[in-house]
Amino acid sequence: MLSLLANLPKEVLVKQIQDGLVLLVLGMGTVFVFLTILIFTTKLLSKVCARFAPAKPATPAPKKSTAAPQNSGVNKDAEIAAAIAAAYARSNN
Repeated sequence: MLSLLANLPKEVLVKQIQDGLVLLVLGMGTVFVFLTILIFTTKLLSKVCARFAPAKPATPAPKKSTAAPQNSGVNKDAEIAAAIAAAYARSNN
């Protein structure tokens, strides 16, 4: 491949490099313009959909229970320890 390029005249190589750079700029420019249009179209559609979409109903705040607080930290630790022990026992079989 390099031997073919070495045999070409300098003017031909320069012309090919120029053509390649023109194609590079045109291709990257096309992609840039398309992506810019895509971004603005997406933003516009998002605004249109937000305007016509029904508003989400407000969710009520969770009610706090008046019962005596449980020691959930200790309870969770015991559950985690039991799960680990069960998994370990099952993996040995």
